[in-house]
Amino acid sequence: MFASSLSRRAVLAGAAAVAAVAGVPVLAGQASAAGSSAYRWRNVVIGGTGFITGVLFHPRVRGLAYARTDIGGAYRWDDRRDRWVPLLDHIGWDDWNLLGVEAMAVDPAHPDRLYLACGTYAQSWGSNGAVLRSDDRGATWRRTDLTVKLGANEDGRGAGERLLVDPRDSDTLWLGTRHDGLLRSTDRGATWAPATGFPATPSATGQGVTFLVAAGRTVYAGWGDGGGANLFRTAGGTTWEAVPGQPSGTAARVPIRAAYDRHTRELYVTYADAPGPNGQSDGSVHKLRTAGGGWTEVTPVKPGGTTEEGSADTFGYGGVAVDARRPGTVVVSTNNRWAAVDTLYRSTDGGRSWRSLKDTAVLDVSETPYLEWGEDKPKFGWWIQALALDPYDSEHLVYGTGATLYGTRDLRHWAPRIRGLEEASVTQLVSPPAGRAHLISGSRDIGVMYHERLTSSPAHGMATNPVFGSATGLAQAARRPAYVVRAGWGENGNGAYSHDGGRTWAPFAAQPSLAEDAPGPIAANADGSVLLWSFVHWDGTKYPAHRSADNGATWSEIPTFPKGATPVADPADPALFYAYDTDTGTLLASTDKGRSFTARATGLPSGDSQFKLAAAPGRSGDLWLSTKGNGLYRSTDGGGSFAKVESCRASHTLGFGKAAAGAGYPAVYLVGSTEAITAVYRSDDEARTWVRINDDDHQWGWTGETITGDPRVYGRVYLATNGRGIQYGEPV
Repeated sequence: MFASSLSRRAVLAGAAAVAAVAGVPVLAGQASAAGSSAYRWRNVVIGGTGFITGVLFHPRVRGLAYARTDIGGAYRWDDRRDRWVPLLDHIGWDDWNLLGVEAMAVDPAHPDRLYLACGTYAQSWGSNGAVLRSDDRGATWRRTDLTVKLGANEDGRGAGERLLVDPRDSDTLWLGTRHDGLLRSTDRGATWAPATGFPATPSATGQGVTFLVAAGRTVYAGWGDGGGANLFRTAGGTTWEAVPGQPSGTAARVPIRAAYDRHTRELYVTYADAPGPNGQSDGSVHKLRTAGGGWTEVTPVKPGGTTEEGSADTFGYGGVAVDARRPGTVVVSTNNRWAAVDTLYRSTDGGRSWRSLKDTAVLDVSETPYLEWGEDKPKFGWWIQALALDPYDSEHLVYGTGATLYGTRDLRHWAPRIRGLEEASVTQLVSPPAGRAHLISGSRDIGVMYHERLTSSPAHGMATNPVFGSATGLAQAARRPAYVVRAGWGENGNGAYSHDGGRTWAPFAAQPSLAEDAPGPIAANADGSVLLWSFVHWDGTKYPAHRSADNGATWSEIPTFPKGATPVADPADPALFYAYDTDTGTLLASTDKGRSFTARATGLPSGDSQFKLAAAPGRSGDLWLSTKGNGLYRSTDGGGSFAKVESCRASHTLGFGKAAAGAGYPAVYLVGSTEAITAVYRSDDEARTWVRINDDDHQWGWTGETITGDPRVYGRVYLATNGRGIQYGEPV
């Protein structure tokens, strides 16, 4: 393992490779180096939308708190402004894997110090993790690259903090890993080495260290790999021992989180039979008297009963927090309790008796209406593993869910405490040319939303009738913008249409059988009279596309459409559709409203499912093809031929917006590279020249899904991110 230093404002993204394509001409004109244009970037407000995996109050500073997410970075609470401040938006394209935060740590003796252990995936294709170190509460960073992988978006991501400042020495840090045991640093995280004396042996498929917590001057480590003891401790840092008398059995298989009551000198530990957040069916809560070594089970309710409806009441235990001001006051959370819905239990007598806070909770989700999920009232929560109690306010309690962060100041009234924190993984963006909304979006987990305002969560919440868990397609009829269609993963239908620009919806009267298991992208022709729906399973299996000419009442298979391709409608001619076959590098077109497709241009780049085809608005046959490392191509004859755009080295996704004053062509927006940096660019002259419009502080990791300009506001652009929601930029 080695150390490297990196300031927040350093450029992290690397150069994209350029591959020549034989037989494809290059557009005339000299390639131009990109300039830059000052932009102001903000989130389109939805509010939360992702899994909050950890919240940490600083023990010595009132109002200072941090939150971590599984794919969307970390945040600092700004108590004066009553909102969260993102800390990792500077992470660039090449380092996207670092936007998942596995763990965080603060130094009680030095309030400005913050440490993050970053790494989203521990799979072979994921990059190694890194530890980020800050002396100014996350305003600037130094970085140490590790030689091991971390897994902030894998099973066990809601477990406790795997990073800890040693209670005896602020220069010493501990880092628990999933597959590489326990690491130790003696220079404040600049370098790391395996900890000596730690007895547990990691397995390739296990969880490794699930948490690190200080109890006085002793450090405790939870262990999730099974096979014996799962809780260890050290008093001096050089030798470790299994904690005597620790709980055993299925209900205590995996220690999830722990919290220390310094008044009573008791350590509370939550357990489950699996790491979670899914897959837990049993669990328990125990406390250890650290001075005498005695264990006591204090489980509020044992899993395994039945609900009033007769369903099995299975769950594990997750979060745990103790009151720094009141001895014996502790709060724990259930997790994966789908039948009876998860809750928080609170005890004021050291776990001898408990009451469920859900039973008296009054939820107010008016600030983020999507949390009603299309039902009559919001749920108290699910995936409750992050739980924190303000050390300066005994009734200020917060807990994370799979979609938000709830908070209370009186243990009864709860509301989202989510301002500034946006974690949506966005897949679809449409900016209508007319109507009440400037944006319609589709995301994983939260479906489709209609944004009448960019600065507040959509008033109508998620699109309903039906509700989608994740959106796979979203399209608007170019010459009839009031007509919009969507597709996605839903329980009561997988496709829907709107006649009022996306404000309200109705399900298709029928859908192909493939739609239930493999909903994919969808398109509407220019006048909305024909729909094409492509089908792709989540595992990548491709199926034949289908066509409807009666608003989804009947569907017929299109044998000549390339399986799994994204249908693209010509924005001017209702008879024309296009599709790009990534397997063969062929552009196909239909001139009969999607009934049949024939090959046009061939010999284009192939073998990359991320290629994206876009049609310029208001024009027939003006097509742009993004091919990642192979650059950008353009056709002005409906796909009969393509020319390579010389000014662009790599194109990941491309969209269009209102033309600049005096320009005769829409503004073109690009995520790609014109030279060495993968960034966001705008061109006002049909891609002859580009200006970079994001900066080194606004990169958001991987942003290759989709981008679109606003057809009514020049310069405004909407950008989909994988974990930082929808970003929109405007010229300063």
